[in-house]
Amino acid sequence: MKIKECTKCKLHKTRTNVVVGGGNVKSDIMFIGEAPGKNEDLQSKPFVGKSGLVLNEMLDNIGLKRSNVYITNIVKCRPPDNRDPTGLEKIKCSMWLKKQIKIIKPKIIVTLGKHSYSSMYIIFDNIKKMKFYVGKMKTNNLYYVKNGKNNFYIYKAIHPAATLYNHSLIEILYTQFEEIKIFLQAQNEKK
Repeated sequence: MKIKECTKCKLHKTRTNVVVGGGNVKSDIMFIGEAPGKNEDLQSKPFVGKSGLVLNEMLDNIGLKRSNVYITNIVKCRPPDNRDPTGLEKIKCSMWLKKQIKIIKPKIIVTLGKHSYSSMYIIFDNIKKMKFYVGKMKTNNLYYVKNGKNNFYIYKAIHPAATLYNHSLIEILYTQFEEIKIFLQAQNEKK
């Protein structure tokens, strides 16, 4: 079955489009959100609404462009009224995300929001918390996954949409993206 023909959950009945993902399939970094919103459903592209503008700004601040990263969501179809995806919807869609991760082979996955992060436990059963120091501060947002030959890190970040409703979270998101930048630099120095 092809992803655009998927009927594994009820979301296929209300979607306009399947939002697979977009960006550089050879990228070392993959951003995973929760589910498409209205604009994403209409355009069949992830993060093209207001939260996409916030994500673009965060990427710009750390020297990345959308064309250099890969962006997708846990759930590939828009939940009605932009509600949170259900556990069953996340489980049904997890096979597609696992295939994407296998194809892209990212070195680091940045989960955007609680649903994205918790879905990693649906897909992988061997997530281990890591100690990573940013300057003198230890970040509590980094995890490691042993996945055969394709091991990778997970960085847990807040969803850009959260900053639209709670403006005080924008500073936290800036800090998280700075940590991502420092982590990427450290990884590149190891090469």
